[in-house]
Amino acid sequence: MNAITTLQAPALERFIARARGDVSVLRGDLPTRAVEAWHYTSLRDVAKVPFEDAPDADFEAARALIDAHFPADLNMARAVFVNGRFTPDLSTGLEAFDIAAFSPGSGAMARPERDAIAGINAALAQDGLTLRVPQDVDAGRLALISVDVGQGRFSTHPRHRIVLEDGAALSLLDLNFGSGAYLSNPVFEIVVGDRARLTHAKVQDEDCEAFHLALVYADVATRGLYDSFTLTMGAALSRHEVHAGLLGGHATVHVNAAQLLDGDRHADLTSVITHGNPDCVSRQTVKNVLLDTSHGVFQGKIYVDRIAQKTDGYQMNQALLLSDRAQIDSKPELEIYADDVRCSHGATVGALDEEQLFYLQSRGIPRDDARAMLVRAFLTDAIALIEDEGMHTLLDAAVDAWWARRS
Repeated sequence: MNAITTLQAPALERFIARARGDVSVLRGDLPTRAVEAWHYTSLRDVAKVPFEDAPDADFEAARALIDAHFPADLNMARAVFVNGRFTPDLSTGLEAFDIAAFSPGSGAMARPERDAIAGINAALAQDGLTLRVPQDVDAGRLALISVDVGQGRFSTHPRHRIVLEDGAALSLLDLNFGSGAYLSNPVFEIVVGDRARLTHAKVQDEDCEAFHLALVYADVATRGLYDSFTLTMGAALSRHEVHAGLLGGHATVHVNAAQLLDGDRHADLTSVITHGNPDCVSRQTVKNVLLDTSHGVFQGKIYVDRIAQKTDGYQMNQALLLSDRAQIDSKPELEIYADDVRCSHGATVGALDEEQLFYLQSRGIPRDDARAMLVRAFLTDAIALIEDEGMHTLLDAAVDAWWARRS
């Protein structure tokens, strides 16, 4: 299929402009805070940058970053993308996976005409992971590693499509990191078939000068499960946006997350979970740990269609402010048109408990270590929500590494 014919008209214009070498055209397509969904996140700093095409990969620099973020003893197949391009020389263990050639026109879940970030990705799409897990096959674990490294201001736009057929299973470790001043703009299209189970654990630890704007579209069929957890620790500005649809009865979606932010970082987690059938379940717990002048955002919406009786939906945002200047904007939202549902949402904001700190210090634990212990306990509950226990150790290690760097 011709990639250009699948794009909406505005995206097609951007695609043509890029072909003429004018990548900076994407700056005029970014949403502003006048758009409701972007009220708490300004892309003004992104719009100022004249991004260029990604440079040729520096494989030695990429390999060094992978070694620093990906444990050498981790027995897991990995698909590596450097500067938005699939890199076979750094990828291993993919023989067991049904990975097709990348096709920019594949999939129809993204809405370039509605979501500006998806439109930019559609216009500038690079390589992507196109993966299909056959019926009733447990594919085990796969690491999807995205590394951006290079000089100058550049942007990368990977487009991934993952399909689990009926009864299939996969655990995906989604790692994002790099070095330099760049924009990472990945888009995922995910289809979870009947009785299929996908675990999607994402770690975003981009460079402190980078921007990260990610979109995930996930459709879940009857008795399927999309179990996701996003750990955000890096980038000057980041947004992880999820659109999940429960399209069959007894389907389940988890969109859990944690943010660990210091300096003046800004991180936004936005979700829209649509209950389109009866007897479906959605769970969302988001925890923020905010230091210095960092700014966290959570806006989550549960939409319950008229036919989605016996819906069970839950949202909770808990923020821990470790500085008087840190900020959190929290907007959990319910839009319900069915009358037989069980839905709840809530948000809490607070600081560390001084009595708990005093208790730990009275037992000889230094104050900084006591703070670290309490923060770690606060995050443990969130990490434990992901159902693949093998992912717990990886996420725990990422949190410990972040706190060690901060200390």
